[in-house]
Amino acid sequence: MEDCQIIELYWHRNAEAISETANKYGAYCFSIAENILHSVEDSEECINDTWLHTWNAIPPQRPKVLRMFLAKITRNLSFDRFRARNTEKRGGGEITLVLDELVECLSGGKDAAVEYESKELEECIQRFVRTLPEQEGNIFLRRYFFNKPAAVIAREYGMTKNNVTVILSRTRKKLRRELEKEGYL
Repeated sequence: MEDCQIIELYWHRNAEAISETANKYGAYCFSIAENILHSVEDSEECINDTWLHTWNAIPPQRPKVLRMFLAKITRNLSFDRFRARNTEKRGGGEITLVLDELVECLSGGKDAAVEYESKELEECIQRFVRTLPEQEGNIFLRRYFFNKPAAVIAREYGMTKNNVTVILSRTRKKLRRELEKEGYL
């Protein structure tokens, strides 16, 4: 079924929308959750929550790209579950590595006074990623949006892990310069 048809099912509050979404995007969303959570049970729960959040979000929202809409919901829910699961026990894992790598680009935390600035920062990063050459942008997104390990990205692109880490390092430096230019650092 085409995405526009699935979205119409949501708009008409037809429960078939969830089963069609699960059939088409279940494995995709599961892989996003699994890359973050590294737990089949937590990932499955996250996917069920994704379907519920999607049901509650459409309408009023009408996503332009259903796949990315679902990816963002799954990713956010997975991070929430990860934080909840690891509140008492801080430790390793890919999420910690990803956040450590990005900390050099971003400083400070969120508070109520900077909520608007946070949205502007998100838009600035999106613009930055769109200016990157296709392969560099895809590697950056796979690492920092989909939380894939550098070794997995290297296999996907037929590169060495070292090559991927060098590309990511250079891209983070470019991002830092862009954020400085825009006044975020």
